[in-house]
Parts: sequence; C-alpha cells; structure tokens
Amino acid sequence: MGQIFGASGGAGAGAILTLFFFAMIIVMIAAQWMVFTKAGQPGWACLIPILNFLVILKLVKRPMWWILLLLIPLVNVVTLVIVLVDLAKAFGKGIGFAIGLIILGPIFYLILGFGSATYQLEPEPIF
Repeated sequence: MGQIFGASGGAGAGAILTLFFFAMIIVMIAAQWMVFTKAGQPGWACLIPILNFLVILKLVKRPMWWILLLLIPLVNVVTLVIVLVDLAKAFGKGIGFAIGLIILGPIFYLILGFGSATYQLEPEPIF
C-alpha cells in the first residue's frame, strides 16, 4: 500500500490560511482607520500596536491605565468586552451591535467604519 495523500495538500492549506490571515489584517486596518477617522482621530494610529488600543480607550472615554488590564489573564477578556460595548454606544449602536463586535469583529468594524454610523461623543486629542 502506497501513500494516498501527498504533502502538497498541507502546503496548499497553509498557503490559503496565510493569505486569509493577511487579508483579515488588511480588512481590520482599513476598518479601524475609518473608525478612527470618523471619531476625529488620525487613521494612521491603527497601524501602531499599543497606540491603536489607547486611541480606542480615548474614544470610549476610559482611562489610559486600562491598557494594563490587557496584561492580566481573564481580566483582559472582560476589559475588551466592556470597551467594545462602549465603542458601539459611542457610535450610537446598541448591545446587539456590541455582541457583533465581540463575536465577528472584522465584519462589524467594517460596518462601523464604512456605514452611516457617526461618533456621538465629543472628540478629544490623543495626546
């Protein structure tokens, strides 16, 4: 009995997953860029890893020290849920939209960034 499956299937699957991963990164960058721009913040801030979350904290009027909560296991999940619920509210969306942001983040970020939602709070400078 010879080998039925070749090694090329695994390489092809890896290539497809890699392309999907990079496509999701591009989608999230575009979506966050538009969300930041709508809220009066510079879009380029979404490109810098820690700064992008600091901008989101600023958008939802949460203290900057909350970024430290992301370093604590399990607390980081609760913190992210609270911030995403606040982000949905900041754009005039309800809890259903917030659940969408939590579960299907890239899709709902696209809706937030490219849709008709407007930032409801008073914009503040980042620094």
